[in-house]
Amino acid sequence: MKRAIKIKYATAAVMALVALASLCVVIGLLFSGSGAAFAEDPAATDEAPVEVTEEAVQSGITDTGMKAIAAAIAVGVAAAAGAIGMAIAIAKSNESIARQPEAKADIRSSMMLGLVFIETAIIYALIVAILLIFVL
Repeated sequence: MKRAIKIKYATAAVMALVALASLCVVIGLLFSGSGAAFAEDPAATDEAPVEVTEEAVQSGITDTGMKAIAAAIAVGVAAAAGAIGMAIAIAKSNESIARQPEAKADIRSSMMLGLVFIETAIIYALIVAILLIFVL
């Protein structure tokens, strides 16, 4: 029983770290492309202001498009990492129930709590992705 709980906590911690790392990467990608586009005063920077060329407009590469790509990557990576974590947690809880059927209720409740924590990290990634698209 204690081993199953340790595995659950370890899985939840790893998935939370993976989700946070993916969000940091996506935010870094978002801000690395056009640093001058986010500056309040273009004259205050040493770089020339970013101009949208006709070629970029025709190819569909815009600031909104980059934000959408960053948001999609954030949600996709977080969902994939969460799915892997959930699969590991469910598999280990089924193994634990098979070994100790009398502890079925305790194992199942611990697993559900861990799955809720993993799903919460995925929902946070979705919220950050929505903020990337509509606020920044």
